[in-house]
Formats: sequence, structure tokens, C-alpha cells
Amino acid sequence: MLAMHGVSKSFLGVRVLHGVSLDLAAGEVHALVGENGAGKSTLMKVLAGEHVPDEGAIVLDGEEHHFTHPAQAQAAGIGIIHQEFALLPHRTVAENVFLGREPTRYGLVDRRAMEARTAELLDEVGVSGITPRTHVRELSVARQQTVEIVKALASDVRVLVMDEPSAPLADHEAGLLHALVRRLADRGLGILYISHRLREVFDLSHRVTVLKDGRHVMTAPTDRTDADEVVRAMVGRELSAYYPPRASPGDIGDVRLTVRGGGNDRLRDIDLTLRAGEVTGIAGLQGSGRTSLVRALFGAAPFARGAMTVDGTALRPGNPRRAIRAGIALVTEDRKAEGLALRQSVRDNALLVTRAVPQRDRPPADRDLTALLERVRLQARGHDQQAQYLSGGNQQKVVIAKWLAARPRVLLFDEPTRGVDVGAKAAIHTLVRDLAKEGLAVLMVSSELPELIGMSDRVLVMSEGRIAGELPPGASEEDVMRLATARHAHQDGP
Repeated sequence: MLAMHGVSKSFLGVRVLHGVSLDLAAGEVHALVGENGAGKSTLMKVLAGEHVPDEGAIVLDGEEHHFTHPAQAQAAGIGIIHQEFALLPHRTVAENVFLGREPTRYGLVDRRAMEARTAELLDEVGVSGITPRTHVRELSVARQQTVEIVKALASDVRVLVMDEPSAPLADHEAGLLHALVRRLADRGLGILYISHRLREVFDLSHRVTVLKDGRHVMTAPTDRTDADEVVRAMVGRELSAYYPPRASPGDIGDVRLTVRGGGNDRLRDIDLTLRAGEVTGIAGLQGSGRTSLVRALFGAAPFARGAMTVDGTALRPGNPRRAIRAGIALVTEDRKAEGLALRQSVRDNALLVTRAVPQRDRPPADRDLTALLERVRLQARGHDQQAQYLSGGNQQKVVIAKWLAARPRVLLFDEPTRGVDVGAKAAIHTLVRDLAKEGLAVLMVSSELPELIGMSDRVLVMSEGRIAGELPPGASEEDVMRLATARHAHQDGP
């Protein structure tokens, strides 16, 4: 269906694509992987007509094309779904699906025809719970993504490019997305799927292509390769090098934080102890209370009952400012909405907490900024670069630096590596372990069970707002899921 031959592209004299070739068959899901900066997005923007290549050709069904505008690529049957959705929240699903291409009758928008066609498309892809008249603002992130897919299908696409579609989704939502992708492939669409999640690459795709530094490294059927080979091609090291060694019993020190009988409208009977030098993982299904727990510890949605201490001193539930002064930091799961001021510089973001909540016993971090950013291995043009222009991994490093500047004693991570490439993941993993070695107590929520098990000295599993059980280091994914689903199985079983 599609072949890209020898595509090269330079910006301001710097070559970012070096003769990359790629092909796609009808009905195929072809995964495209690589670290940030490997050239994946640039290659897809060439395909979508957003960039004009310096060299190379694009061939669709045997016909060569030279796109100079996205409208030309769209007319040829190529659709692209970016990681950042292009939807108008205050308009209906139908209005978004046909935005700029509204059917008309007697010079007026034919809403009946528009809504009827949208309903047909929703039915074709097997989506329920959405109507053409539903306003986009009322939909979950997963449902909004479905609207983006239907919007592309309304343009009669044959090739669909999906850029990190599962990054903002929880595990069960990602499962629904994968089912939809398979249905689209069964209809004969060719799908190019960009992802940092190796598990879904192997679960979903027929072939995988690896790019590194703008060059094609390998293409292989996913049933004839494995994650180790793909990681070696991407970053030059084994998958086992992802996770640094766990703490030994002698590395784990004094109690940093305790909660006894903690609860609110989402949490019940929380008993928790975090120790210096230890990384404690929090597992559970979506809605089990994982994020509610870290937000309660941070005072963003505080405990309404129970007792909490930090380094032996009682901490009265209140607000984040009180938690920060007690030495608690929270890296939220949505770094763009809650972790960064995207239009401000790296410097201003890194100093955001220390300027907002100054503390007498901790000197200003301004003079230590360079060392701080070097410590998190930030890759940026300079301290004045706006955060919005950093890669996802480097944005996350700035968020972490912001909290390290406040010199916390307890560090809470909610999905710390969501949407970052494998190289940035490894750097964050190493940093988390180094911080624990320095005496911080670390609590980490992750939906990626291999990451949670690989990083944690012990795993607490949540279910329905409670801690359902504790697992030792090295526990299996089956052990985690058994605890996570036990209460549900008891209630729903025969």
C-alpha cells in the first residue's frame, strides 16, 4: 500500500533524516519506535505533507507522490493523529468530525446529514456510549481519541498514522484502543503506530521498525524478534539494564512517613509506612485509589480522618503548601497540566516551588541550578528555553528538578515515565534509585507492571480505595493482578 524510499530531511543545515525507507501493507499494524530525537515524528510529518523532504519518494498503491501541503496528503488518503488532540471541546462530536468539511444543503450546514454520517462511522468502528450530539468536553481522554480516529475515517483514509496514542490512557483504556486499532486493520487500513511502550508494540503490531539518530536501524516481524533486540537497536544496551539494583536490607533506614487509619471519600483504612532508602511501589487497577493516595499524602485531596507523621512529627491534613514545608514532593501524572508552566523557561520552572514556598532552613536554589539540571541529565539548549519545546522526557526531568530544589524527604511519583522514551526512562529509573540511596523515601505509582516490579523494594496493591496487600521484591505480575482483582472477583463471582 505504502512505500517511502530514501527519505532525507535537514533543518538549518542539520540532517535529521538520513535516507530512511519504510513500507506498509494493507491491513498491517506497523510499529515505529526509537528514542526521542530518532526522527519518528519528522518522518511521519513528511508522509503527512507537513514537511517537504530534501530527497526521497512516497509511493501509494504504485503511484509516486510529492506532497507540499497536508491537504494533498489527506486527499491521497493519509491521516495522522497527533499526541495532542486537535478537537474543539465546546462543539459536538459531529461538528468536530466534519470540521471544515461540513455537508451543506441550500447553502446551509446540513446537520442531519452530518450527524447521520457520524453515527454510521461510530457504528462502523464499534464504538458505543458516544452520540453525534455529545459535546467533546464531556468525553474522557480515551473517548476524545476515538473522535480523532473517526474524524480521520471521515476523510476516507487508507493510511492512518497514530503518534503515541496510548500515552495518556490507563491500561483498560489502552486495551479498548488496541481493539479498535485491530478492527481498523481488519477493514484493510494500513496503520503506522508510534509508541514507547514495548509491550503494546509486541501485542499489537505485525512488524516493528527502529530508528536511531535519523537512520533506519532494523525492521522485523514482531513474532521473530523480542524486546531485548529492539532495545539494543534503540539505545545500545540490554533490557535488563533498565532497572538499577534494588536496595539491600541494610540500605533501608528510618521511618520517614506514616499514615494510620487514613481515609476520605475515596480512600479507606489506609495504614502506610515509608522508610528512608526504600522505593515503595503502588499497583492497582484504574480507579483503585492509587492517584487518590498520593494526592492525599500531598494534601491536594487530603485525608479527612486518621493520623499522619513526617520524620516523627505530626502533619495535620491541609494543603500542598503545608506538605511541601514538611518535606513532601509530588510529581503528578499530567506534567503539562499540573507539573509545568509550559511557556516559562527551564530556569523558572526549576525554581517554581522554592520561590512559591520559601523555607527558612533551606537556602535558595538559584545558585545551584546548573548542578541541579546536570544531575537530572537535562538536555536543553539552555536555561532560558521554554519548557513547551522540550521532549517529554526532558519535561519530566525539569519537573523532578523543580522538586529536588526544595530538598524533600519524601518523594511521591505518579506515573513518572508515562510518555517518555526508553532512554529517558532509564535515566529517571537511575535517578529515583540514587535519591533513595541518599535517604529519601520514594513512593511510586505506575501502570506498567514490569516497571513497578523492576523498580520497587516492595509493592503495595490497592483495590477499591484500600491497600489490599503487600508483595515482596521480585513478585510476579500475576501476584499483583491477583490482589488487584480479588475483591472484584469476590463480589462478581458465582
